[in-house]
Amino acid sequence: MNTDLTHGPVMKTMLRFAIPMILGNLLQQCYNIADTLIVGRFLGAGALAAVGSAFSLMTFLTSILLGLAMGSGTVFSMRFGKKDQIGLREGIIASFALLGVVTVLLNVAVFLGIDWIIWALRTPEDLVVMMREYLEVIFAGLIGIFLYNFFASLLRSLGNSLVPLLFLAVSAILNIALDLWFVAGLDRGVAGAAEATVISQYVSGIGIAVYTWMKFPELLRIDRTVRLRMSRVKEITSYSALTCLQQSIMNLGILAVQGLVNSFGTTIMAAFAAAVKIDAFAYLPVQDFGNAFSIFTAQNYGARQTERIKKGIRVAVLTSVSFSLLISACVFVFAEPLMTLFIDAEETAVIAEGVHYLRIEGAFYFLIGLLFLLYGLYRALGKPGMSVVLTVVSLGNRVALAYALSAVPAFGVMGIWWSVPIGWFLADGLGILYYLAKRKILLTERGTGDSDAEVCRGDRMQRCRADADGGLL
Repeated sequence: MNTDLTHGPVMKTMLRFAIPMILGNLLQQCYNIADTLIVGRFLGAGALAAVGSAFSLMTFLTSILLGLAMGSGTVFSMRFGKKDQIGLREGIIASFALLGVVTVLLNVAVFLGIDWIIWALRTPEDLVVMMREYLEVIFAGLIGIFLYNFFASLLRSLGNSLVPLLFLAVSAILNIALDLWFVAGLDRGVAGAAEATVISQYVSGIGIAVYTWMKFPELLRIDRTVRLRMSRVKEITSYSALTCLQQSIMNLGILAVQGLVNSFGTTIMAAFAAAVKIDAFAYLPVQDFGNAFSIFTAQNYGARQTERIKKGIRVAVLTSVSFSLLISACVFVFAEPLMTLFIDAEETAVIAEGVHYLRIEGAFYFLIGLLFLLYGLYRALGKPGMSVVLTVVSLGNRVALAYALSAVPAFGVMGIWWSVPIGWFLADGLGILYYLAKRKILLTERGTGDSDAEVCRGDRMQRCRADADGGLL
């Protein structure tokens, strides 16, 4: 069911839309959680370290496709808010073509560069074989990741956050079942864990693509009035490229930190691999709430609902901070039991280091919650470049401080852990100050949703005007 987010009670509307997104991405994390749990329990700390390091790389690669899909989704939401059906349909076609080409090029590049990637990650010699074995399989899932993220972004931009959840639920359950079968039953090692994840990714990707095609054939149909146009490709690219850049910088910074972590040896690698899974799982709800808030804002921005956007900001900040503080308390108290879910209790050194990480970073989840809201806000208001700036501030400082502080004997690996919340704090401060200084301009300027004057020139003007009088769906 599609939801128009420009009407109804703000908090109720936002939460009703956000909850399926939150649950969906929690399930998506189950792909990685299942790998980590099963690999850690059945294959040991070495295999866990290899899979954890590869996870950071896959997160970076996925972020490129996710960023492109999120940027496209912002345009879709604006068009939906404006009731511009033709603009929406042409944007969908342009976005699919753009993401498809990028996915193919990315797939070719990573398969050709596996050896260099392993070297760049500073992988310990004893883990090289397992790392290559895992990567050779997991890279094959990129097309499935592309299909899911594109069609999930499209459906969410129309206000439908439930269907992406359902497809992820099926594939998450499948992933866990296949993990157990391939790793524990068939003894296929880290390759088996990767195979389970890839199969599940294709189930969700192909499934949601078929659903969307059957449910909304009019949105995906190419005809004489709606076809692939370079003007739409440029429009999508202008949004998607910056959002992609933001996501890539975010995860490139994480990847740089992963390389630094690897230099501290297998124990720290294993602790980081497990703790990051817990960490990401803990603050994932506020990340997805930020994405839902972005779609809410983009629809209302396209519909010129300025006061509704302001109210949405107040509701979003209160909700995100309150939830973050609750989760922080839980992670701080239960850090050790959470680590033992991934690591055998006898691995005391690994568990202790993971607890240190969680209690430092976990105390400041409200900072990352605010940062996700700022990312979503600027993306929705047609300022994706500001999201990039905030990401550079956050991750740039994180990487710089991690390398600087870890080199000081008094800090060591603790310097890496403390660099994270400091980066969040600095980015939040900049984002809030910019909004307070520019809010009147930000909320009244018109973004891509008003590019019709350019798109609708010439013989298309009459068709665009006629379409503007009708609604979508």
